Amino acid sequence: MEETTKYKILIVDDDNFLLDMYALKFSQEEKFSVQTALGSMPAYEKLKGGFTPDVMLLDVVMPGMDGFELLERLRDEKIAESTVKIILSNRGQQSDIERGDTLSVAGYIVKASSTPGEVITKVTDIVLAKLPR
Repeated sequence: MEETTKYKILIVDDDNFLLDMYALKFSQEEKFSVQTALGSMPAYEKLKGGFTPDVMLLDVVMPGMDGFELLERLRDEKIAESTVKIILSNRGQQSDIERGDTLSVAGYIVKASSTPGEVITKVTDIVLAKLPR
């Protein structure tokens, strides 16, 4: 039996319940190896420390440093440049989606209009398109 290569995914959210729920859902998929960060600062420290996930799924609205600020800092400091970045947020305004585009996000998923299963499907589709193995 051939071993499946797992995609390392970092899920960043300031809501513990959502973080745990998405971590559980993604860990049930054999394609993903899951790490989490409770907010942007812990995510930034983890990435700055050398962890390079294949995929980062992040919320926008977080205290301290929001998801856009985290993306800007990663871009400016050239951290996790090869990581596929996907926004998962309740904010679905066109201006937010466009800001995500300027920060080279590969996808923008609105939490309120997607079930966890749909989120996994969308993330998987984006990952397979961007990181074929």
